[in-house]
Amino acid sequence: MDKQEGGVAGEDEAVLLPLFERKAARFRGAYRVFSSTIMVGICLIWFYRLLNIPNGGGETGKFWAWIGMFMAELGFGIYWISTQSFRWNVSYTHPFKDRLSHSKYRYEDKLPGVDIFVCTADPIMEPPTLAINTVLSAMSYNYPPEKLSIYLSDDAGSEFTFYALLEASHFSKYWIPFCKRFKVEPRSPGGYFDLDSSMQDNGFGQELLAIKKLYEEMKNRIESAIETGKIPKETKDQHKGFSEWDLHITKQNHQSIVQSLIDGRDINATDNDGHQLPSLVYMAREKRHHWPHNFKAGAMNSLMRVSTEISNAPFILNLDCDMYANDADTIREILCFFMDEKEGHEVAYVQLPQNYDNLTKNDIYSNAAFAASGVEFAGAGGYGAAFYFGTGCLHRRESLFGKKYSKRYRGQWNIETKKNVDRTISDLEEASKILASCSYEKDTEWGKEMGLIYGCPVEDIVTGLAIQCRGWKSVYYNPDRKAFLGVAPVTLDTALVQHKRWSEGMFQIFLSKYCPFIYGHGVIKLSVQMVYCVYLLWAPISLPVLYYVIVPPVCLLDGVSLFPEVSSIWFVPFAYVFIARNGHSIIESLSCDSTLKGWWNSQRMWLTRRTTSYFFGFLDTILRQLGLSQTKFSITTKVITEDVSRRYEQEVMEFGSSTIMFTIMATLALLNLFTLVGGIRKVVLDFRVLDQLIPQIVLCALVVVVNLPIYQALFLRSDKGRIPFSVLFKSMVLASLVCLIPVN
Repeated sequence: MDKQEGGVAGEDEAVLLPLFERKAARFRGAYRVFSSTIMVGICLIWFYRLLNIPNGGGETGKFWAWIGMFMAELGFGIYWISTQSFRWNVSYTHPFKDRLSHSKYRYEDKLPGVDIFVCTADPIMEPPTLAINTVLSAMSYNYPPEKLSIYLSDDAGSEFTFYALLEASHFSKYWIPFCKRFKVEPRSPGGYFDLDSSMQDNGFGQELLAIKKLYEEMKNRIESAIETGKIPKETKDQHKGFSEWDLHITKQNHQSIVQSLIDGRDINATDNDGHQLPSLVYMAREKRHHWPHNFKAGAMNSLMRVSTEISNAPFILNLDCDMYANDADTIREILCFFMDEKEGHEVAYVQLPQNYDNLTKNDIYSNAAFAASGVEFAGAGGYGAAFYFGTGCLHRRESLFGKKYSKRYRGQWNIETKKNVDRTISDLEEASKILASCSYEKDTEWGKEMGLIYGCPVEDIVTGLAIQCRGWKSVYYNPDRKAFLGVAPVTLDTALVQHKRWSEGMFQIFLSKYCPFIYGHGVIKLSVQMVYCVYLLWAPISLPVLYYVIVPPVCLLDGVSLFPEVSSIWFVPFAYVFIARNGHSIIESLSCDSTLKGWWNSQRMWLTRRTTSYFFGFLDTILRQLGLSQTKFSITTKVITEDVSRRYEQEVMEFGSSTIMFTIMATLALLNLFTLVGGIRKVVLDFRVLDQLIPQIVLCALVVVVNLPIYQALFLRSDKGRIPFSVLFKSMVLASLVCLIPVN
């Protein structure tokens, strides 16, 4: 594509200039050569294993350990090869939002409508003040307000969430003009007021103090109502919507509720500067005990139907309740990909990365996934097959409704969205309630060919795959200024549970009819199928990792060598693959704005997730396939105590509970510590074995060093975040028993 920067020389030229460009990553060719050398090293390792299989006669234990090593290294190698489908095709996109509006031949006066979906599911784990900050940030976009409609889906059907949204609708009359008058960023009031005072413009000090006071008063009213469990009667009298709640409503049993808090069609719905406000709608879909509700996918599908009835914008932006808008121009930037005359009609959705505003300097739990956001997802985007992450994504409505792409298709965004000008808001609310009822989807294609797909904890990934298999392309866009900021897990337990759900859900996709090699056969490229499988196989890749951190250490205790001697030529491919792979990983991580310590933390979490989260995700998926377990959906809590927050900011790992995951972590850490001591003792007693055992000693030493925070939590710490004594006792016993297993 044309790679010209800047403005437009003339109107005729403006018609021809693209609205976005795509550039291949630098040094892509050099990387392909480099990765090919690693591939050669991997093949040599496989060849060495096959060439030197021990005699099964007197070395039965070593024979099976060796076969296991070959299988583990075969798994590692095949998985690494699949990851190259990302890195061989990395490309980056850049929109030209100024061109979107320039000239009468472009779209400023014909910008399409955008419906923004914000989803929340639990007022305790996801406080309403968190959700309304996201809503207010979305209402404040630099976009024609009459073209914006914001929908909040409250899956708990909480009266307090509705009350918080009502308060936000009043506060928006002050907040939106304040944002646009002073061009403040971010436009989440909580996010903006949490900024360091030096980052806030002092040129409007009085106005800042006034708006901050209004926000604090609103926040206190909401939190006070939640704490007391009662909303003031005078507040309830302000809106008819409160009549929907009675004593019989519960989180899992309530009727559908649709209430408009701001009707964008109403000429009197204006802010304090007299400018029109965007539409604001509250929705709680019906829930009954005997009807499946399909978690977030069900909420999103209800939102699609309700928004079709009320605003029917051609584009949909969906956000999690904690993922507030951090750039006021994001919608304009994303629309460039859809409205480009040459390629825009092919695009089903544009996905932006998930970023967080509460990361520590060195990202202790590796929440940011810098390399994935900076390289891997861009590699998927290079094929026109960006993943759908479930938040921070702008969709073409037609693609979500099951429409197949055709080369003759041309989008209809350049016409005004048809409004329900002759219908009252009460009529629209009543009609929408039917669309949000439990029974509406019965005997329909919803959850199958329409909307988000049901039956999987990661409904976003499988839905994105299905859309691409219908012929659409998707774009990954990683802007310089982060478009959305959310809340990252601040405890290890929460982070591991989140990854367990993801790995379990993605492995379910691999074992279902939606497996990319089956569902995408002949429809999407083999390289795209491999791209998906890198993530779909998170769970089974735990098995070779577990083997590597258990069997070589146990063999070390018995003096059984599983690697070539250091003096052997066969040691070279092992050393090269290890050094080259990790050296490139460090460079890649640093180039993606991480730190060296951040990279080290990511290696610790790489090991921890694969030996706990992914392993349990694998087990649960197998049990589900056997009919012995059912899929469960867990919400990540956004509420933490003060001492937990303090330890997180100090980058001290948080344990504090007796989960089985922590028991496994501690057992593996102690096992490698015991075997390292035993291996060094063997070398001291007989220095001649050093050449044979040093690779296993180094392997154990690396596991020990990476697990230093676990040893601290077991033996040195006394705070509430330490590993409990019960976990220490169980892990000591288990590690000791494993050390007693004879190899020969």
